[in-house]
Amino acid sequence: MDARFLGIAELAETPSVAVVVDVMRAFTVAAWAFAQGAEKIVLAGSPADALALKARHPDWVALKDGPPAPGFDTVNSPGLLRSLDLGGRTVVQKTTAGTVGALAVEGASLVLCAGFVVAEATAGVLRARGCDSVTFVVTGEDGRADEDLACAQYIARRAAGADTDATGFLRRAADSRAAVELATGVREGVHPDDVALCLELDRFPFAMVAAPEDSLMVLRPRAVAPPAQGTAV
Repeated sequence: MDARFLGIAELAETPSVAVVVDVMRAFTVAAWAFAQGAEKIVLAGSPADALALKARHPDWVALKDGPPAPGFDTVNSPGLLRSLDLGGRTVVQKTTAGTVGALAVEGASLVLCAGFVVAEATAGVLRARGCDSVTFVVTGEDGRADEDLACAQYIARRAAGADTDATGFLRRAADSRAAVELATGVREGVHPDDVALCLELDRFPFAMVAAPEDSLMVLRPRAVAPPAQGTAV
């Protein structure tokens, strides 16, 4: 498999297959939202777009990066989100990097959004599709976020069939600038468990697929069966 690792600004053209990676914290949060029962996640282009969607659909749950803000129900923190009952709800998500990256590749034939918590399931979708070429969008720090790059590289190796030890990749993420900022309180809207939750490998058995629906970019979970025991992948 030909894997490319690009920042959002480096996307000169729309790839055929894209994996958009935001470990800390957008797509860890998205995975937790589905685990808490959310039906779908609408990826908003701006805070104003998110609030407009919330105004039209008062029962939707709107979340954003940073501190709490009027009109938003919660913030982009897996530690905080895991206590919410989202059964059957629609979530509107706007973040600094993850949602921006997903919207940047909206025209791709397959868009997967990923973090370590759904790494194996994401790789499983790529293997099942037999993807020859995949663009991994490293969303954080203008494409330089090591937690996102480490996750992308790990998924790429798993998708290519390599029997890969995740330890070194997770260590890079744990030592990343984003992890330090979350752990030391530099960022707002943070739960003390956020870093640990972002580093839980394969916590959830589903991938997350984004696709246009009624002029919106909508993220939905896709269940992925684990590899058969004893089967090399």
